[in-house]
Amino acid sequence: MPDPIAVPGVLRRRGFLAGALGVGAGAALTACTSNEAPSSATAPAPAAAGGGDNAAPGQPVTIGFSAPAADHGWIAAIANNAKAQADRYTDVTFEAVNPTNDITQQIAAVQTLINRGVDALVLLPNDGSQLTSVGRAAMQAGIPVINLDRVFDSPLAYRTWIGGDNYGMGVSAGNYIGERLRSAGVANPVIGEIAGIDNLPLTAARSQGFADALSSFGFQVGPRQAADFTAQGGQRVTANLLQAAPRLDAVWNHDDDQGIGVLAAINQAGRNEFFMVGGAGSANAMRDIQADNTVLKATVTYSPSMASSAVALARLVAQGRGMGDLAEQEVPASITLASATITKENVATYLPLGFES
Repeated sequence: MPDPIAVPGVLRRRGFLAGALGVGAGAALTACTSNEAPSSATAPAPAAAGGGDNAAPGQPVTIGFSAPAADHGWIAAIANNAKAQADRYTDVTFEAVNPTNDITQQIAAVQTLINRGVDALVLLPNDGSQLTSVGRAAMQAGIPVINLDRVFDSPLAYRTWIGGDNYGMGVSAGNYIGERLRSAGVANPVIGEIAGIDNLPLTAARSQGFADALSSFGFQVGPRQAADFTAQGGQRVTANLLQAAPRLDAVWNHDDDQGIGVLAAINQAGRNEFFMVGGAGSANAMRDIQADNTVLKATVTYSPSMASSAVALARLVAQGRGMGDLAEQEVPASITLASATITKENVATYLPLGFES
């Protein structure tokens, strides 16, 4: 998951991909493997946006896929969504290499896909910096790379980046908490924060967005603990936070997987004087929100559905097609998905997209 500040040229329209990926922008081109426009010799004549049907079968393409090991509900959903999306297309052959948390092994696995000459790569790196070289190797071999979520160090390593908005998650959580507390007339609230891994840029971005949003209401973050994106870590640090804070008005937990432990600690302590917002959008969290029988009242999305969109983008790029709701003939170089706020009122709409923790 990248620091969104490091991602150039973002596109922030929620729901945009669902319509745009299904409708094409015209005739097939030779696949473009850089972020530059095709030369005038190969560029098609301008076409109005919305022409063609990208859901219709095109030239057969093989899409390679690599991601970390599924030791987290969100990562498991990434792999499942990517395969499910590929299975929707009769013109796509999907080649996934074994998932691994070992960077050396992931580099070697991606290199095998390059050697096989796949038509496009969807790559969620364990570490964007350390996988940049293999992304560049694929691009130099003429294989367009869709960089999923954790961004490479150089745009030369990918054709298109797609991922979530970490800063926007914090903003969404802060806005929900701020509006709810202001509506309730709470002055000088005590607002807790249970972060993920503190040395990750994504955690810093989430916390910054949260603080910035709260400041617009005249509020600030109170007691804060960093966990490790696991249920065990969430339970441990939440127990510490609750002991240190005899009163809370609201809490934001960055991650719904670790939120299982966060809720366990809250229930064990018998605390219910505050409400909580989660993060990422797990099905577990959504069911709790729907039942409305815990302190968890909302979650802000960082949806693994981005993997489905990444495969759809890889197919379009490999087939030389664009996104039909855009006037341009090419798929954009960067797409940032917005973070939605899920509450009891709209949870039924989002539950089909939730991942199991």
